[in-house]
Amino acid sequence: MLLTKNFFEDTITGDEFLLRGNLAVSKKILSVKNLDITFKTNAGDIHAIRGVNFDLPRGKTVALVGESGSGKSVTMKAVAGLLDDNAVINSGQVLFGGVEGQVIDLLTLTKKDLRRKINGRQIAMVFQDPMTSLDPTMTIGNQITEAMLLHQKISRRQSEEKAIELLNLVGLTAPEKRMKSYPHQLSGGQRQRVVIAIALSCEPKILICDEPTTALDVTIQARILDLIDALRERLGLSVIYITHDLGVVAKVADFVNVMYAGKIVETGTVEEIFYDPRHPYTWGLLSAMPDLDTDDSRLYSIPGSPPNLLHEPPGDAFVARNEFAMKIDQRTEPPMFQISETHFAATWLLHSDAPRVDLPKVLQARLARARKAANLK
Repeated sequence: MLLTKNFFEDTITGDEFLLRGNLAVSKKILSVKNLDITFKTNAGDIHAIRGVNFDLPRGKTVALVGESGSGKSVTMKAVAGLLDDNAVINSGQVLFGGVEGQVIDLLTLTKKDLRRKINGRQIAMVFQDPMTSLDPTMTIGNQITEAMLLHQKISRRQSEEKAIELLNLVGLTAPEKRMKSYPHQLSGGQRQRVVIAIALSCEPKILICDEPTTALDVTIQARILDLIDALRERLGLSVIYITHDLGVVAKVADFVNVMYAGKIVETGTVEEIFYDPRHPYTWGLLSAMPDLDTDDSRLYSIPGSPPNLLHEPPGDAFVARNEFAMKIDQRTEPPMFQISETHFAATWLLHSDAPRVDLPKVLQARLARARKAANLK
C-alpha cells in the first residue's frame, strides 16, 4: 500500500512531537510502529518482538542497543524483509519515506518487490563478519558490480569505473588492483571496507550496520566507525547501528533505543541515555562498561538472564533482574513515561507515586566523571 507523500506532514506539523515516536515526523525517513513478531517453532510460539516503536531522522544515526537476544537484529531484518520463513508479523508498520517523495509500508510488499525495489537500492545492510557476506569464489570487482548491473541501467564498463571509485571512497589503496583480488587475499579491515562499498554501490538512503566491527581489532574498529560516519555526512545517509557495545554507541549515535526482551525500554538522544539514564536496565548496561577510572577491579554484570519468550512473563519482563522492582512490576507492564521531548523510559520508577530510587553508586561516580569530561553540570 502506498500512502500519500504528505503522510508525515498530515499526521503532525511544526515542532510538535509524537508521544511515542519522540522525533519530529516531518524529518524522518523511517518509522517503525507497533512492530510485533512471533516465530513458530517445534517447542511453541516465541513472541520475539513485542510492540517496537522508533524513528530514524534523515541524515542521522540511530542505535539499537541491548544484550544478545533482545530483538535488535530481528527488528531490522523485518525492516529489510530478511525474516526467516517461520516468522509471523502479528501487527505493525514500517513506513519508509525515501522513494520519490512517497511513503511505503514495507511490510505490505512481497519479498520479490522488496528485493527488486528496496534492498540495495534504498536500504542496504553491513553485517558483522565480512567473510560470511563475501563470496570466496568471486573477485572483489565482480561482487561490487553485480548489484549495480542488476539494479541500475549502466554498462559493465561504467559499473567497473564506479566500483573503483567506491573502493577509493572507502579508503582502500590501489583500488584497481583490489578489483581483481579475492576475499581471502584481504585483511579483515579491508574486507569490511569492501562490504561497505558493496552496500553503497546502488546509492541507498539507509545503511543498516549489524555489529559491523565485532570481528575486527580495536584499531580497525575505530577506523571503520569513522569511515561510516564520514560517508554518512558526505553522502547524506541515514544510519542504523545494531550493537551491544555502548562504546560504539557513544562514538557514532545521535539517538539511542535500548531494547530488552523484544521491546524498547528506553529511548532518547545519546546525551540523555549516557548522562541521564532512567531505566534500571540501562543503568546495568552503563555500569557494565569497562572504565579505567573505577576503583573496583571487578567488571559489573547484570544478575540473572533474559526471560524465555517462549513463555512470555507477566508484568515487566525485567522484573526478575531488577533490584528496584516493585509489586506492580510483577503484574503490570509499565508504559512509556515521558521525561523530555525526546526521552522516554518504560519503568514504574517514573510514576508519580513511585518511591525515590537513587542510581547505583558505581554508576553515579561514572556519570559524574563523564559529565565533568564533557563540561556538563
